[in-house]
Amino acid sequence: MTRPFAIAGRPIGLGHAPYVIAELSGNHNGDIERAFVLIAAAAEAGADAVKLQTYTADTITIDHDGPGFVIEGGLWHGRKLHDLYNEAHTPWEWHPALFEHARKAGVHCFSSPFDPTAVDFLETLSAPAYKIASFEIIDLPLIAKAASTGKPLIISTGMANAAEIADAVSTANDAGAAGVVLLHCVSGYPTPASEANLARIALLRGRHGCAIGLSDHTLGVEVAIAAVALGACVIEKHVTLKRADGGPDAAFSLEPAELKQLCDGARIAASALGRAEYDKAASEADNLVFRRSLYVVADIAAGEAFTNANVRSIRPGHGLPPKLLPDILGRRAARDITRGTPLNLDLVASQKTSR
Repeated sequence: MTRPFAIAGRPIGLGHAPYVIAELSGNHNGDIERAFVLIAAAAEAGADAVKLQTYTADTITIDHDGPGFVIEGGLWHGRKLHDLYNEAHTPWEWHPALFEHARKAGVHCFSSPFDPTAVDFLETLSAPAYKIASFEIIDLPLIAKAASTGKPLIISTGMANAAEIADAVSTANDAGAAGVVLLHCVSGYPTPASEANLARIALLRGRHGCAIGLSDHTLGVEVAIAAVALGACVIEKHVTLKRADGGPDAAFSLEPAELKQLCDGARIAASALGRAEYDKAASEADNLVFRRSLYVVADIAAGEAFTNANVRSIRPGHGLPPKLLPDILGRRAARDITRGTPLNLDLVASQKTSR
């Protein structure tokens, strides 16, 4: 049984519209006005929340160019970690204004803290939830610190194995988190759609009994919408104003029009899930008449036998079910029946003809 989960009173889970998070990351490109425009664009597109990242270059790494401190391969090849994070971070002095701008735009605002001081700082802003990034899922003291606030936690699972995910969930619950959502994630930037492995969504839900979402780094919106059809209740995507403007994450981020496509498509996908029942849809009601049924297709005199020549399964559906045809054949007409009459049991004598 999936435990209830809500952010600022907004319920999240199966049966509710997908909760769409627009990740700003470093796509403000060092300009707070651009960050304001991004927040407004995310709200306009239909996102439920915007998410920041709360760190400084010095809280997430050290200024060093030794082995491991310079990125090799991928989108950020050759960059020093300290330089990259210095460029991409969202200045802490911006946070109060960004939170307020989001509130006025009608969307939630919260953040990924990357060390305990970030949690303490975000608490001063009354953050309604915390996001644990994939790279931090193994930092159990950080998870415990965020969970100890009594707020909900959203935890990305990129690169994590089953034991690491289980440790993160149990740490969050034991430390007092007001619920946990796990985001299936592949930490490739970008992630090829062929590596998205959406089948893991059902596995995570079955193992951990909590709402499951997707932190998506594929290009486009198709994978995220497909994830909703598989039960993802939360979708997180990076957003930018224009990929051509550049920025640390711009290459795999959605532009506002694409974010709107995602929001609309995800909610349509969720509404299409329905229930695991055999109920007929309201839109089907008028079409039942077009099902096949047994009709008299040639005039039959009272006492005459029903045969394949005078009874057939045809449309419309006002007669007996076609499955009764073998039992009807060989019986006799209870009275005269004209061609085009739907067959019913009152027209059928009780005895079959002798053979």
